[in-house]
Amino acid sequence: MKHPIILLPLLFLLILGLLVWHPWRHGDLPAPPPTLTAEPATAPIGADPSTPEELIQTQEEIYGSKPASPDGIGKVYMDREISHVMGHEGINWLERWTREEEEAPSKAIDVLNLKADAVIADIGAGSGYYTFRIAKLVPEGQVMAVDIQPEMIAYLEAKEEELGLNNVTAHLGSIDDTRLDPESIDAALMVDAYHEFSHPREIMESIFTALRPGGRVILLEYRAEDPNVPIKPLHKMTEAQSIKEMEAVGLKWETTHDHLPWQHLMVFSKP
Repeated sequence: MKHPIILLPLLFLLILGLLVWHPWRHGDLPAPPPTLTAEPATAPIGADPSTPEELIQTQEEIYGSKPASPDGIGKVYMDREISHVMGHEGINWLERWTREEEEAPSKAIDVLNLKADAVIADIGAGSGYYTFRIAKLVPEGQVMAVDIQPEMIAYLEAKEEELGLNNVTAHLGSIDDTRLDPESIDAALMVDAYHEFSHPREIMESIFTALRPGGRVILLEYRAEDPNVPIKPLHKMTEAQSIKEMEAVGLKWETTHDHLPWQHLMVFSKP
């Protein structure tokens, strides 16, 4: 190279010029990527990659609140205040000897129309009053006795062993998930339990997922339309309210049997 002494100062001046002119200096630096924020405290209800964003609702949009009634929890779902839960301490009431006379559960079971190999989930099974009677109708099938209280699960397991049955499974769920496998059941039965669920939308979505196509939801609730039914108001539901809440998760109302002394027996299906 002929003039290295001259080229070195020129190279130094070129680098200095670039540093002075460069648009990224000081306040002209490019904006950093957006800061990742934490997920909302309550996850969207029914979130699914194929669900339009406008149809996804948060818990704040699904549930409301009010001052709690004497027998309620102050949480409101579709204009209905959710009732207190009757815990495992109420087993004696569930198993009372007057229940057949008062509620005629045998008449309810007669219209269930279950196939011998059906898989049915008794949601909120409690002491298994219905579970163990239904088990006789599905000798080739299975009854999933779902409850959220470990004490109830222990009672169910002991009762199954006592009766010598092999087609009943005590299944521990949670307040917002039955934890049943997708498309694993032919029917779901809820007897005087749904009105107590603290997360009814999530539980019903869980049941909807667990049902096979064409599967049924059989809902028994004390008739709120009848003031003579001797049950606390928040432990009763009208037919219209029940239909509204079931349809909210995609179930279709099929029929209502009103041949029982105190309860609606409503049947819904999954398309």
